Formats: sequence, C-alpha cells, structure tokens
Amino acid sequence: MNMLDAIRNRKSVRGFKSDPVPKSVIKEILEAASRAPSAVNNQPWEFFVVTGEPFSKIRKECAEQFRAGEIPHSEYNLISWMKGSVYWERQAELAKHIFQVMGIPREDKEKRAQWMEQGLRFFDAPAVIFICVDKQLSESGPLLDLGAAMQNICLAALHFGLGTCIQDQGVMYPKVVRKYAGIPESKRLVIAISIGFPDSESIANRITSTREPVENITNWIGFD
Repeated sequence: MNMLDAIRNRKSVRGFKSDPVPKSVIKEILEAASRAPSAVNNQPWEFFVVTGEPFSKIRKECAEQFRAGEIPHSEYNLISWMKGSVYWERQAELAKHIFQVMGIPREDKEKRAQWMEQGLRFFDAPAVIFICVDKQLSESGPLLDLGAAMQNICLAALHFGLGTCIQDQGVMYPKVVRKYAGIPESKRLVIAISIGFPDSESIANRITSTREPVENITNWIGFD
C-alpha cells in the first residue's frame, strides 16, 4: 500500500479481533511515530502501551465508573463546538450516521449508553497506546506535534494489517488509566489509540465518516 492509498483508506476501527498484536510490531509502529516532525525537535510525546490483564482491568473499571454515574473528564481542555456551527453540524452528522449503522434509535437512551460504554472499553481492542506529555510543557503547545505522531501511528498500523481508533474516550477516567498503566503524575494523559486486527464481520466497521470536498476548504491565491 503506497502512502496516498494508506491516507485514503485509514479510518476509525470500532470492532477488533481478539488476536494479540506482537510487541515487535507495535515497536516498529512507534519507531515510525517517533519520526514525526516536532517544533525545534522537542519530541514531546511519551507512549504507554498496554495489553493483557492490565488493559482488561482498565476496560472493566472504566465501564464500571460510567455505569456508576461517574462523570467522564480529561486532563486537558476538550474542544467544544458552538451549536449551529459547521463543526457542530459535522459532529452531529457523524453521530447520526453511527447510530443508523448500529441500529440505535434516537430515543433509545439505554442502547446509546451501551454504545458509549463500548467506547470506554476501547471497543475490545487487544492493545492500546496512551500518549502523554510532560506537565512542564504547556497544555496546547505540544498538540500539533502529538497530532503528527498520531497520524504516523495510524498509517504505519495499516502496513501490518492493523486498525486503529483515536479515542479521547479512552482518557476520560485518567485515575483508572494511571493506576494500571503506571503513568506518573508528572505526565499529562492526552489521548488513547486502540489498536488491533479489524474484525471484518463487525457492523461497527461499516461506519465511514465523510470529508468536505477540497474545493470547499481551499483558497487558491496566485494560480491561473
């Protein structure tokens, strides 16, 4: 698969096989991630890769906290879209598409909660990569660099036949994650990337998000 094909084919995978991902493969993927550009080569990323029993405990406890009514929260400010804006409309369109594919009626709050819980269980992926930064760095400063590393992870994963899902849901119960992943308080937990072999029979993997045509988001200056 060439680079452009990988970019075009990358998507969020929400249904995984239980097959484990070899450590050697994840290491190669993270080596690719570490080649991402960063401001003045500061390389602010730090990875915590979790699988097996520790990951099972994270999944179980996150789901339990959600069912117990513990309000999810992250360690950095999530972006919220102003209602009625084009960004809010895109988010709403994706949510509508997901619920249609999954057969979840708008009024079925129980099934919606179950879907939310499935996300908090990392869609039962066999492994997860948590990305952290040192708290001595500003909250927003490293985000562009982390985004480049995240993209490298998702594209490199395709080379090995793996799927990924970038999830802020995965860091919504940071105390749980810290407890089982051994993340020190000096590190800010930013994002999770679930990783594993996609389950081709999973209905959730029929979900495909749309993109704005380039004509709608590009301004050409100085071209004929």
